[in-house]
Amino acid sequence: MNQQQQIQHRFQTLQPVLNERQIRLWAATEASAQGFGGISLVSEATGLSRTTISRGVEEIQELALNPDPLPARLQRIRKPGGGRKTLSETDPDLLDALDKLIEPTLRGDPQSPLRWTCKSTAHLAAELTRQGHPISDRSVSALLLAQDYSLQGNRKTQEGSSHPDRNAQFEAIADLVTEFQEAGQPTVSVDAKKKELVGNYKNAGQEWHPLADAPQVKVYDFVDAALGKVTPYGVYDLDANAAWVTVGTDHDTAEFAVQSLRNWWYAMGQPLYPDAQRLLISADGGGSNGSRNRLWKVALQDLADETGLELWVCHFPPGTSKWNKIEHRLFCHITLNWRGRPLIDHETIVKLIGSTTTQKGLKVHAQLDTQSYPIGIQISPAEMAEVQLYESEFHGEWNYLIKPNTRRK
Repeated sequence: MNQQQQIQHRFQTLQPVLNERQIRLWAATEASAQGFGGISLVSEATGLSRTTISRGVEEIQELALNPDPLPARLQRIRKPGGGRKTLSETDPDLLDALDKLIEPTLRGDPQSPLRWTCKSTAHLAAELTRQGHPISDRSVSALLLAQDYSLQGNRKTQEGSSHPDRNAQFEAIADLVTEFQEAGQPTVSVDAKKKELVGNYKNAGQEWHPLADAPQVKVYDFVDAALGKVTPYGVYDLDANAAWVTVGTDHDTAEFAVQSLRNWWYAMGQPLYPDAQRLLISADGGGSNGSRNRLWKVALQDLADETGLELWVCHFPPGTSKWNKIEHRLFCHITLNWRGRPLIDHETIVKLIGSTTTQKGLKVHAQLDTQSYPIGIQISPAEMAEVQLYESEFHGEWNYLIKPNTRRK
């Protein structure tokens, strides 16, 4: 976090409990502490005008020379609502015009509530003025801060190149999810979390401990031959805000992924949706549940035959795994729950995952799976021909339906 962000954080924390004069004096103190360029830095971070901060500096200097008695003009505090009206009050259409300018270039990570824009405040101010909303770039900066925008650098969140139909696929998935939910049919988001080392190894993050009593862990992260690694595979119910996580000790294969779906259906899905006829599965485009994975589709066919469910599958486009709901509604909370705690054995991992909750009521059930899932299984054309696969007209490789195969019963 740079200096400007630190000042902005302090300002947002203190602003609700300070009056006008206290805010001005605090800003002046921050500016003085920064030295040369401090007034500009504080102005950009808080949205306060340079004139206000400069006046605060003068008041602090006056107080230093005449601390007692306090000058009468410094004792006056403007009543709430006093002073010049804000631009958004005198020009009610200003915020809407600003938002429309920014909206086409919005970019964001779903794990963050902030929005930001790559357009400069100078360009925004010039365009707003041209549209009949005269405003300075500093006032634009203040409005952006008030609307929870912030300046941020580039972050690595995309795992691949951007597909030209990315947004169209997002819309297709959203429409299908809405359709299923309105019909009372289950919709789940699935994915495998990254593999985790099992043993007394350092785990990122911190938690509270008595002074000088932090857990002692191994210096080197060599894989324990007996404990190895585990792969948590999650099935997140978008409507119920509940999840099933299968903690696998073997390979992350398509058979393992579908077994996790099977576990979820019989333990959580079927009791919640006893009249379900269809199941919508949103998944990443690669890995054990990849769109090109033949074993994934064959295993899904077995699940469809077994449950009698029509399985509708939608894959996210390449490089967009962060947009999969399970990433920021389940996996990130699991990581937070076990931060700073060594994953010393399988029982610890299962219990930590199963105890993950959120303020919005997330419920998680975790179960260890010690079955063997061999890699390298090849699917023949004849086996693929048995899959009752119906591809969508729009990117059939991403969107398809697998129906129960009555011929196999």
